[in-house]
Formats: sequence, structure tokens, C-alpha cells
Amino acid sequence: MGANRTPRGKWIEEGLRALSAGGPEAVRIEALAQALGVSKGGFYGYFRNRDALLGEMLDTWEHEAADGVIEQVESGGGDARAKLGRLFTLVAAIDGAPVTGTVVELAVRDWARREEAVAQRLRRVDNRRMDYLRTLFGSFCSDEDDVEVRCLIVFSLRIGSHFIAADHSGRSRAQVMELTAKWLLR
Repeated sequence: MGANRTPRGKWIEEGLRALSAGGPEAVRIEALAQALGVSKGGFYGYFRNRDALLGEMLDTWEHEAADGVIEQVESGGGDARAKLGRLFTLVAAIDGAPVTGTVVELAVRDWARREEAVAQRLRRVDNRRMDYLRTLFGSFCSDEDDVEVRCLIVFSLRIGSHFIAADHSGRSRAQVMELTAKWLLR
């Protein structure tokens, strides 16, 4: 089995899966080849070395986590509230996705704490997301402070809800998230 049978994207996706499971140290060419059921020779048909793979993994994550999600939301049309509703639904649905899911997101955030180049990419993604949220909320909220607060709440929920183990007074987490979305769109 060579490069022709294992597309470049599969190496990147498997690299992101390894990153999610064990951090950047877990992204090893031999382990990826084994997980893909191919020889490691196919790897070198696409990538110069491990660093090149890591760079392409981050490129893929950066594009999909920001612009890819925004493009999906925008493609549905509608006003800002409709787009925000679609964004909330999409983010909940992609939770376990191999490139844009929460586990990958958290792994990139952890990596960014240790490596400045990754931190710069993360900052770009976060700023792109916040700018998009500001545009949407700003179309129906005239108070800039209100816009910023709503953006931060949405963003904080995206990142932080996975760390919260609290019960919700007889409500499910999904019910509380739905109530939160309604509150944010008022």
C-alpha cells in the first residue's frame, strides 16, 4: 500500500486524532502508518518530515475551525439570528468531529500553552471567531458592550462547557444550552 491508496488528508486526520489522544508527542510517523494500516513510505510521498505534517495539521484545523464553520453557517442564508441559531446547532453537532471537534480543540489549546507558534495560530482562530460573532450580534444589538458580552458567553460556552460537571436543577445540559441560546438571541 503506497501513497496512492492513502490520501494526504487521511494522514492529517490521523495526525489530529493522535494529537487529541496524546498531544503533539503522540504524532509519530510510524504510529500513524500503523493506525492507517500502511507503510510509512507513503508518508514521505506527501510530507518532507514530521514538522511538515504538524504544520499541515494546524493549517487544516485553523481553516476548518474558523472559516470552514463560518462558510457552513453563511451558506444557509437568513438574518443574523438565524445564522447564530445555525452556528449553535452546528457547533453542537461537530463536537466529536475529527478536525473541528472539542477534543482536537482542547488538544490545540493545550499545545498552544507550550509553543508560541501554535499560540499565534490559536489567537488567529479565536479572533476570527470573535469577529464573526461581533458581526452577527452587532446586527441586532446596538450596545457594543452587550455585543462583546454575548460574544464572550458564546465563546466561553464553546470551550468551557466540557469542563463543567454541574447539575442543572432538574434540567439536562441540552435544555440549559437551549435556554442559553434563546437568551442570547433575544
